[in-house]
Amino acid sequence: MAFTLYSLIQTAILCTNAIAVLHEERFLSKVGWGVDQGVGGFGDDPGVKAQVLNLIRSVRTVMRVPLIIVNSACIVLLLLFG
Repeated sequence: MAFTLYSLIQTAILCTNAIAVLHEERFLSKVGWGVDQGVGGFGDDPGVKAQVLNLIRSVRTVMRVPLIIVNSACIVLLLLFG
């Protein structure tokens, strides 16, 4: 397999899909990254854990519909061009 722009885009899509399917109660809470984890007080700088949890929640919220469209386009391209 050649190292192409399409393979880089496909890798980014797969990583975004992996983040989007993480379930908070079934997976994240078992490893200690649940909803109540990483909540700091007012004025405290959020730690790395809180920022990663915020990123995961944001990706799941914002990227749901665009991921469906991009995944569908990738499937069509793979079917047409192999």
